[in-house]
Amino acid sequence: MSELLSVHKLATCFHSRRGIIRAVDEVSFSIAAGETLALVGESGSGKSVTAASILRLISAPGRIEGGEILFQGQDLLKLGTAAIRQIRGNRIAMIFQEPLSAFNPVQSIGTQIVEAIRLHRKVSRKQAFEQAVTLLERMGIPSPAQRVHEFPHRLSGGMRQRAMIAMALSCEPDLLIADEPTTALDVTTQAQILELLKELQAANGMGMLLITHDLGMVAETAHRAAVMYAGRVVEEGSIDRLFTAARHPYTAGLLASVNIEALAPGTKLPEIPGSAPSLLNPVQGCAFAERCNARHALCDKQTPPLATDTEPESFPGSRHRVACFLPARPDAIPLPVESEAA
Repeated sequence: MSELLSVHKLATCFHSRRGIIRAVDEVSFSIAAGETLALVGESGSGKSVTAASILRLISAPGRIEGGEILFQGQDLLKLGTAAIRQIRGNRIAMIFQEPLSAFNPVQSIGTQIVEAIRLHRKVSRKQAFEQAVTLLERMGIPSPAQRVHEFPHRLSGGMRQRAMIAMALSCEPDLLIADEPTTALDVTTQAQILELLKELQAANGMGMLLITHDLGMVAETAHRAAVMYAGRVVEEGSIDRLFTAARHPYTAGLLASVNIEALAPGTKLPEIPGSAPSLLNPVQGCAFAERCNARHALCDKQTPPLATDTEPESFPGSRHRVACFLPARPDAIPLPVESEAA
């Protein structure tokens, strides 16, 4: 598969009177055509800010301060305003977490989808309207020919979410950024939408960045996952390897907290002690150290680099990266680290 998106050492900060919040701190990952990469982590880990940075939707007091975002070989951070607008909603589309705030409240759903189509495609208003109705129908919205005239506030949360997905897919993007795409949907509709996205990937080679906290959805939908903590990627690899042989203590803790089947009846779910550190005053060393049961002296002195992990025989050919001096598996071989002098 050809590389569609490559994010390298992306840094996005928010400036305030109290100091600088490093919301995204040297984040790197890539997505191939037809591939789904899930970006997972708890609230405040930097997932949504990473997504907004890719489309350059960061506004003051936020600022993208470093790195590069290569989309089909073109650095999005070096494009002018007009050029990036031609990409947004066209070659790269986004499903926002809050559809009500993403829609214009004084225009009908249909008008907004039609405008999105005609902005990037040379079609008549009638053709764009017919396409809008078809998209709403594919999203499972009942009576789409009538619903297309509704205003956003007149639709239920689930219908607004489906209308948002329809608008995002209207120009058949090469890359779809989906920020919690099925939050307001029932289980049946979730399955229908995810199946539709898979069909589009198979037909068009669309890549997808899936942002979610739902590990079940990740297991069913994604090819690879990157786990974020305190603004950094701490582990990244294939779904099979990540879910069965997690190497970072934080990833292992996340998986253990939802592995209900492994618990005896009446047993309390395990939890990760403590809370994430403040991004306003970042700690020295590993950000997860204070919550980690494998903490040692080096963790308090250096930030572990995101390095390629050793390759176990059970996962041949799988590229795996982890930011940990002593990965969590009991058979782990410590990764090479910089000397304290460095």
